[in-house]
Amino acid sequence: MTFTELELKDVILISPNVFGDERGFFMETYNKAVFSKAGLDREFVQDNHSKSSAGVLRGLHFQKNPYAQGKLVRATKGSIWDIVVDLRKNSATYKKAIKILLDDKDKRMLYVPEGFAHGFISIEDCEVQYKCTNLYNKESEGGIRWNDPELGIDWGIENPVVSTKDQELPYLKDIESALNF
Repeated sequence: MTFTELELKDVILISPNVFGDERGFFMETYNKAVFSKAGLDREFVQDNHSKSSAGVLRGLHFQKNPYAQGKLVRATKGSIWDIVVDLRKNSATYKKAIKILLDDKDKRMLYVPEGFAHGFISIEDCEVQYKCTNLYNKESEGGIRWNDPELGIDWGIENPVVSTKDQELPYLKDIESALNF
């Protein structure tokens, strides 16, 4: 397994060792000792699984402190553009976003730490699984509008399918003073 730090500090792209033959493949998606040795000594307490049709956009979501979540994200079927936005005010990359392709072919995973907003858009029908470092807490839900002009994210798909809840999320400028990551 290889761990690559990306341009947003503490966001890690993980490439697993995949062993395949005519029968299929085997890979290890998580090993506490391997992750700890790579500097990702996290305890995951909740696993989530979503299914989306092509063109569905989910995000940008986060949980506020003290229930902030780190996430280990992977596409188990299909492909997605995974989007991460740095919400840590003291970070050199505050308000910066990155877009990473995750799919069921190369099987890469993305570790998104606490203090980041996260979302994705499905390039094709997909299933996404992610491990979380904190339990879901409804009162701590937070989010930023997917098409916030301040962030300038190129989602790569015109006219995505977005839930009413995500369409009504605030712009970053409207919640910025309340962020405490």
